[in-house]
Amino acid sequence: MRAQFVLSEIGVGLRRNLTMTIAVVVSVALSLALFGGSLLMRDQVNNMKGYWYDKVNVSIFLCNKADAESVAKCSKGAVTAQQKKDIEGDLKKLDVVQTVSYESADEAFKHYKEQFGDSPMAGSITPDQMQESFRVKLKDPEKFNVVATAFAGRDGVQSVQDQKGILENLFGLLNGMNVAAMLVMLVMLVVALMLIVNTVRVSAFSRRRETGIMRLVGASSFYIQAPFIMEAAFAGLMGGVAAAGFLVVGRYFMIDHGLDLAHKLNLINFIGWDAVLAKLPLVLAASVLMPALAAFFALRKYLKV
Repeated sequence: MRAQFVLSEIGVGLRRNLTMTIAVVVSVALSLALFGGSLLMRDQVNNMKGYWYDKVNVSIFLCNKADAESVAKCSKGAVTAQQKKDIEGDLKKLDVVQTVSYESADEAFKHYKEQFGDSPMAGSITPDQMQESFRVKLKDPEKFNVVATAFAGRDGVQSVQDQKGILENLFGLLNGMNVAAMLVMLVMLVVALMLIVNTVRVSAFSRRRETGIMRLVGASSFYIQAPFIMEAAFAGLMGGVAAAGFLVVGRYFMIDHGLDLAHKLNLINFIGWDAVLAKLPLVLAASVLMPALAAFFALRKYLKV
């Protein structure tokens, strides 16, 4: 097969169906950009989980005098010094516990003032209304139920709270957004495949005379089909390059510069360039293989001469 002939046929086909080729390029670019973005979002969520789950604590809040009057679990009165000592000792005996730290009512009040000092309610809160607590660092954040089961109904304990539950709501929202992006990507992918099939059909129909002559002189099916397949692959590759560009520019603009989220949201451990660069070969490979396979199966039906 002469490469020059195949390349010339590719150029002819792309020029004849320029509008549909542009539509294919745009559709492939958008669908693969969403595909790559979804993969990066999944990596970001997993990265955040690994970062924050390692920092979450279990908080065991102890009863105070105010709770004794309003909370059923504290009906026996405020926590005693002996109860605090027993709770701390039992916590340190658990295999799942890494560290235990105690926060007094005065320390809790100080932290409250630091965080909510500007709130109208801040002036009405006194240190004796704040709860003492134990902050428990677990070796495995998934083992929260071990601590909750052991201390939730204990005398002197008002409640056991897991900070991981708060993070689960955030990660649930992020995962929901990721699923929505994947659904949009699938719709765009279907549109792109339909455009590719229609483009190949139009191209094959417009050149049916040439392909008929080639068949009569003994050209193989692959020799006839190759220019059409390569046209689709080339259009897809242009879309893949555009999608890769969207991912690179998006990462650069949103995190490093422009919106500069890396500095504005320094509590979030953003994914690095290595994660972005690792997705680009997959995006480019998909941009070539997807149109080529779509064109191949379309030609089996529409290129019968």
